[in-house]
Amino acid sequence: MENHQDELLQFLLTADQNGAKNLLAGLARIHGYKKTMVSLLEPVLIMFGDRWVHDTDISIAHGYVAARIAEDIMIKVTAETPQNARQAVAKTPLVLGNIEDDYHALGRKLVGTFLRMAGWDVHDLGNDVVAGEFVDKALAVGAPIIGVSAMMHNTAVNIKKLRSEIDGRGLTDSIKLAVGGAIFKIRPELVEEVGGDATATNAIEAPEIMKSLLNDHPLRGAQ
Repeated sequence: MENHQDELLQFLLTADQNGAKNLLAGLARIHGYKKTMVSLLEPVLIMFGDRWVHDTDISIAHGYVAARIAEDIMIKVTAETPQNARQAVAKTPLVLGNIEDDYHALGRKLVGTFLRMAGWDVHDLGNDVVAGEFVDKALAVGAPIIGVSAMMHNTAVNIKKLRSEIDGRGLTDSIKLAVGGAIFKIRPELVEEVGGDATATNAIEAPEIMKSLLNDHPLRGAQ
């Protein structure tokens, strides 16, 4: 579906909601909504998010259209998800945010939406979140997992501060650290370098990765 990425991106950049939905619906009839989401919509939303940060011609209206399109297709993907998978982690708290100096929100929001649909109680701290704030929130809500996002290498390295904060407070076994973002697809070795316990290659995989971390959690897995 890579040959449709430029076409979909142009629909988003021109706020053509109908054009984007018709393209996605046509491909979903052939490939299914899950594959269409992973192979087409998600990479295009990442490209769109990067353009949004750097291009002043892209307005809030464009972002609204992109969010509505993503919401629509994610609802359809969720309909394909077994109910028992959504109940497995019902209401387990999880903290989510973009690391310090990172403002690429679309990927994180996609992950948060899929996690909520899977039954997680997501506490989204937003962009540019410092290490201490992540840990403080996790302790306040009793979250066994922190999910942190970064798009580029120069912000991903800030996740090391979060790893140090978790370990420095003696919480290594209490709070697991999931990392994600475009840079981790390009440089998978960064997961270990920044101290991540796991990563997901796309938003759809995120609930299963988080569930695996929860099941492996020494304080929660037996519950």
